[in-house]
Amino acid sequence: MASSIRVLRVDVVTPFPGMFRALEESIPGRAQAAGRLILGLHNPRDETDDPHRTVDDAPFGGGGGMVLKVDPIFRTVERICATAGKGEVILLSPQGDVLTQRIVEQLAALDHWVLVCGHYKGVDERVREHLVDREVSIGDYVLSGGELAAMVLIDAAVRLLPGVVGNPATVSSDSHTTGLLDHPHYTRPEVFRGWSVPGVLLSGDHGAVAQWRREQVLLRTLRNRPDLLDSVFLSEEDQRILARHGWSLSNGSRRDARQMEVGNGHTRHRESDADA
Repeated sequence: MASSIRVLRVDVVTPFPGMFRALEESIPGRAQAAGRLILGLHNPRDETDDPHRTVDDAPFGGGGGMVLKVDPIFRTVERICATAGKGEVILLSPQGDVLTQRIVEQLAALDHWVLVCGHYKGVDERVREHLVDREVSIGDYVLSGGELAAMVLIDAAVRLLPGVVGNPATVSSDSHTTGLLDHPHYTRPEVFRGWSVPGVLLSGDHGAVAQWRREQVLLRTLRNRPDLLDSVFLSEEDQRILARHGWSLSNGSRRDARQMEVGNGHTRHRESDADA
């Protein structure tokens, strides 16, 4: 019996659909060509009634900037849902949940999204209150609009679809997928301008390579994102490796193998194999 093929449909509401030509390249482009990603671009200008196809207006109460009007966005999203079915309606906004790999994984498990791209000073608040299911931000900074953020979200999710990336191990070992940063990677030539590939990677000893990579994962995370170490399970060997480089548990005690410490200082229990 043939297994079903996962397809992700993403409909994007944007007054600047031409920006999404970038998704014709690389992995998103291949996913579309293979029918794994169905990308629909919808211009809210097509749902306006005035000759100028106006999608923005000045804010009530005064102030600078323009606000995307409520009615073209509602009409566009309602038309999408009427023809393609109800999808998760997501507003790209600097006020949303900051995007993490966990959120990407959650969204990649869905079949249909409708992405609403904010622009100018944002969208009429009634879009946020009565239309969208969730808001997502790609970081604590402001862009001209939500289009680039939407492309980031699409790219991050598409590569998680089975069969889109040729080698699944590539995805499962990426930075943040395991909660830690990735280890260094090298390819030919073995020596470039006097800089050599670490000898262990040329040794053919798979156990030694795995051990070196794990150590590098821990040390790179310690150096660049030490905060991540507070939200993952660390074995006793992991802790010994980190301790040799100045890291210690904040409470000064050894982390039990049945516990994972989370960022708010509380502890949640992790079932051991014996409890399963």
